Formats: sequence, structure tokens, C-alpha cells
Amino acid sequence: FIPVREKRLNRSKIDILDAKGQNGMRKSYPSPLNYNHFPKSLCTSPNEVVCHGIPDQRILLDGDILNLDISLYHGGYHADLNETYYIGDRAKDDPDSVRVIETTRECLDKAIDIVKPGTPFGAFGKVIEQHAKSRGCSVIATWGGHGINTEFHPPPWIPHYSKNKAVGVCKAGMTFTIEPILTVGKAREVYWPDNWTNATVDGNRTAQFEHTLLVTETGVEVLTAGNENSPGGPVPMPAMPDGTTKANTTSKS
Repeated sequence: FIPVREKRLNRSKIDILDAKGQNGMRKSYPSPLNYNHFPKSLCTSPNEVVCHGIPDQRILLDGDILNLDISLYHGGYHADLNETYYIGDRAKDDPDSVRVIETTRECLDKAIDIVKPGTPFGAFGKVIEQHAKSRGCSVIATWGGHGINTEFHPPPWIPHYSKNKAVGVCKAGMTFTIEPILTVGKAREVYWPDNWTNATVDGNRTAQFEHTLLVTETGVEVLTAGNENSPGGPVPMPAMPDGTTKANTTSKS
């Protein structure tokens, strides 16, 4: 038996907590949750999943690779970040996994290097595709970077492939993402029945890296840059036919 007064007290506590929760949600929330009916708070894309994988009960195994795509609304603005991780030592010993992950990481870094006022939006795709092809990887052209600010996906559109028709140039104060996706196989995709998960048709692995960028008067600020405690990081690149043996040892990703 619970006294009526205690019931009222509990109801009062619940109302207070609910009000605080609602207030907190107005200030911060995971951007993907319920975005166009997306059911979760982040995207988890293992192995052959290109992007927008929905978290489920699948158990990760030694040798898998996994992309985590995190987006957050806080203080009136959205930010978007993703990185692909090695699951266990077997993944780091797999040449194709290392090649696609490290090449994608480098593609993002090379694109960030040319962000400054006056750089055409179409220039990033040329840099990305040129480096991807040099490592035997293909760019998945369907997906690109996007503007991001008080809205989640406003213009501009940032293609990651060369010979694109992107309009516009970088200007100080702009914020947008660059987020290339590469595969070691064919750059063709298929949707799963959930209408969100996008995977390669040939089952080959993919990798993606993303940062939210602010164009400054003199260059760029990486708003989602990692720190000394950030997980992940580059590993040595396997030997390539042209003699290339290692990935870059410094990275913004």
C-alpha cells in the first residue's frame, strides 16, 4: 500500500524530471534520432555496409571493421563526425581492410588540406578520387558532404568524385562536412529492406571518415577534430605494387 501523499510526491518528482528532460532535449539531442524516421541515435556500418546502418544485436567479431557515424544537436547547432575502426588484430592484419580504411582516412585529410576561401566545392572530389585510385580503391559517388549549421543537411552539396558539377566556392564562415566513402570493390550499392542500410552489391568492404569544418579567413578549422584520448588512429599501410608501404602517420581524423 502506497499512501496517497506519497503518490502525489512521486508524480511531482516525475513532472520535475520530465520538465528537466524536455529542457535538456531542447538543448542537446542525437541528430539522427527520428530524422526521416531513422530509428536510432547513431549509424553503425560494419564491413560491406556503405552507410546508414541501423544498430542491432549483431555481435562484432575479431576481423570486422566498423564505421560509427555520430551527429549531435547542441546549443542550436548540429555537428557530424564519423570514423571507421578495426575490430581486433585480425582486421589490422587484413590487407584490404587496412588499404580501404587508411586510404579513406588520407582522402579526407587531403581534402581538408585545400579548404580555404575561394576553393571550389568541386575541387575536393578531384583530390579524393585521384588518391583513391592510386591505392586501387573506388569512390562511392552516391553520398557526399553537406552544409551543416542550425540545420542538419542544408546546402552546399560536396561531391567526393572528380568531374562533378558542384556549384560555388568556400567562403569564410561557412560550415560543411567532407565524408568520403571508398570500397575495394565495385562502387555499386543496394538498399536493405529497412530502406536505410546501404551495402555494396559485391560484398566488398567499405570505409568512411567525416569531419565538420569551418572555413576561416585563412584556411579551415576542424570543429570535430580528435584529441589525445580519441580512439582509433592510423596503422601501417600494407605493401603496394608501386612500392608504397605505409599510410600517413599523422592525421586529422
